[in-house]
Amino acid sequence: MNIQENQIIGELVAQDYRTAAVFKSFGIDFCCKGNRTINEVCESRNIEPVLLIEILEQVTDLQEGTSIDYQSWPIDLMADYIEKKHHRYVEEKTLEIKPYLDKICKVHGDRHPELFEINEHFIATAGELAQHMKKEELIIFPFVRKMMKAEQEGLKIATPHFGTIQNPIQMMMDEHTTEGDRFRKIEELSNNYTPPQDACNTYSVTFALLKEFEQDLHLHIHLENNILFPKAIELEKQLNKI
Repeated sequence: MNIQENQIIGELVAQDYRTAAVFKSFGIDFCCKGNRTINEVCESRNIEPVLLIEILEQVTDLQEGTSIDYQSWPIDLMADYIEKKHHRYVEEKTLEIKPYLDKICKVHGDRHPELFEINEHFIATAGELAQHMKKEELIIFPFVRKMMKAEQEGLKIATPHFGTIQNPIQMMMDEHTTEGDRFRKIEELSNNYTPPQDACNTYSVTFALLKEFEQDLHLHIHLENNILFPKAIELEKQLNKI
């Protein structure tokens, strides 16, 4: 792949998700702040653009078939996938992580008071994500499926009560930014999810689960911000021309 300094990083990850690991290794947010160019993120983090592009091209030039081509999926399938995989993941892992955090706060909190702050951030994230996902499942995803059906049948779609899909999408993207920022605080407080020397097995497992949760959240947000939402906005515009 021929990568240029003026390419948008979110669009690049949308084309080949293997590039996400490269951006992550440089501490570059490709999901909530994926609307920046390679040159912009390099300037902000004092990275040589040539070096970053070289590594990205090495990854993208690997044998095809090692990455899921999310970009080619119809958006109703993408909505189904996000709901069944990522929403379900958040629900299940929230129930698993909360008791672990409570336990290590009680056992290790006196020596590691940052655990209480981590716990507060995670509880806040869990509550906000539960409401966030419900809004997507009740408002955005049904309208996406309705638009896909209208496109297949060649019909114009009625104006929804929220005016245009861009309105709830902007709200979702703002909430994505909030949760991305909150998890960056958790990452900092946990020293990049590194258990201290006196950590017990539960402590280590909890940090591993938090790290996995953040990684899933990044992919979840990326699929929506950089693929599903832009395509949904474009499809609405096309349907309004019928």
